[in-house]
Amino acid sequence: MKASLQLKLGQQLTMTPQLQQAIRLLQLSSLELHQEVQQALESNPLLELEEELASTKTESETAPEVELDSLTKQNESQDIVEPEIPDTAESLSKEKLTEELPMDTTWDETFTAMPTSGSGALPADDLPFQGETSDGLYEHLEWQKNLTPFSSTDYAIATAIIEAIDERGYLTQSLDDILEAMGDPEIEMDEVEAVLKRVQHFDPIGVAARDVPECLYLQLSHFDDSTPYLAEAKNIIQHHIELIAVRDFRSLLKKTKLREPQLKAAMNLIQSLDPRPGLNIGRKDDEYVIPDVSVSKKNGRWQVELNPDVMPKIGLNQQYAALAKTSRSRDDTQFVRGHLQDAKWFIKSLESRNDTLLKVCNCIVKNQVNFFEHGPEAMKAMILNDVAEEIDMHESTISRVTTQKYMHTPRGIFELKYFFSSHVGTDDGGECSSTAIRALIKKLVAEENQKKPLSDNKIAQLLGEKGIKVARRTIAKYREAMMIPPSNQRKSL
Repeated sequence: MKASLQLKLGQQLTMTPQLQQAIRLLQLSSLELHQEVQQALESNPLLELEEELASTKTESETAPEVELDSLTKQNESQDIVEPEIPDTAESLSKEKLTEELPMDTTWDETFTAMPTSGSGALPADDLPFQGETSDGLYEHLEWQKNLTPFSSTDYAIATAIIEAIDERGYLTQSLDDILEAMGDPEIEMDEVEAVLKRVQHFDPIGVAARDVPECLYLQLSHFDDSTPYLAEAKNIIQHHIELIAVRDFRSLLKKTKLREPQLKAAMNLIQSLDPRPGLNIGRKDDEYVIPDVSVSKKNGRWQVELNPDVMPKIGLNQQYAALAKTSRSRDDTQFVRGHLQDAKWFIKSLESRNDTLLKVCNCIVKNQVNFFEHGPEAMKAMILNDVAEEIDMHESTISRVTTQKYMHTPRGIFELKYFFSSHVGTDDGGECSSTAIRALIKKLVAEENQKKPLSDNKIAQLLGEKGIKVARRTIAKYREAMMIPPSNQRKSL
């Protein structure tokens, strides 16, 4: 093979850094976008928020001329200023506790937290938020164990018991296994059982139970003895819990010799209990979403508006940008021009993101008018490609725009992905979206006779009467996705 040089003409698509930035901004959520903008503001001195730009314009007339050297050194080093820490004794001597405090006054309303000096002090940004904890069940039980007056032997037994508790709050090992694992021949089973009873009084109530009946019974044991139908509920838990599992209320009435209203009251008490108490410890708080767009009806037409609170407004600092023309240093000029070009591209990418988001949302609202007028049952079948063809964009772009973006409507807040769904055929040759079918199933279940709940076959039959052909297995899949139990578990008295 002979090596040679050849010239060839060709075309290829390359991803420029600017294009990569535009694509990345397009798929960011509102929270991630704010973080990206904040990072850009910190790294590029020519970018500023609009409110800062407004204040800069008013101060520019009286402010001295900006030195370019200070601008170029801004990213290289920053002077660290130590915060002034007031003398603790002096501050406390100035604060006087009110002689008479209201009964509901808390300490954080009375005293001002003082910073601590020394290497062990936490920075202000790292101070923990009081009342918020990320500890799990194990840490929660360990904390209570350390506050309980145990002997050294009982402390070791309690440690072994807590280590055998799973995240739901149940013991995963038998007491025999726990005793054997401790390897101390002097410890008797009676001691293990006694410590177990003490651990079972820890929070959450019902923890360290060996099975569901014991867990529920432990919770009932903490009710006041005067609680109505408490004895009946305990009796059902101890002797007839298997009938609750299959919801055989007829046999339950016969065996407990209760009347239907009495059984209902006892069942309501049982249903107030938590069969998995451990999951409530360390559970994350609900995450709240901020809608990117809002939809409202004005003058008989549905209109889409961007949420101004989540759309960062940034611009160029003209005072710094002017230095690109006035600087005498070539290096300084290149520094300013490079940041100026990056700033312009970033602002352009933000504007492109907002325009694309608005265009996609307008198309969604246009095609889903029936949803906004009549609800989920009227949802139209629509896929990403339908929107892509209508607004002349690639399907991957539509996918990026609709991911982690939310729309505020009179019917609630929905992710943009919610408006896209598959479809099934109807008798008249039309299409019905899977979202509409789910809504119909939910409506049928909500309106059913709870003593004779609808089976999946019956639901499929009722939908067939509406001209919608859906298989029983599809009904079961949609029902399970909506966390609706089967008919035998929906049966009630």
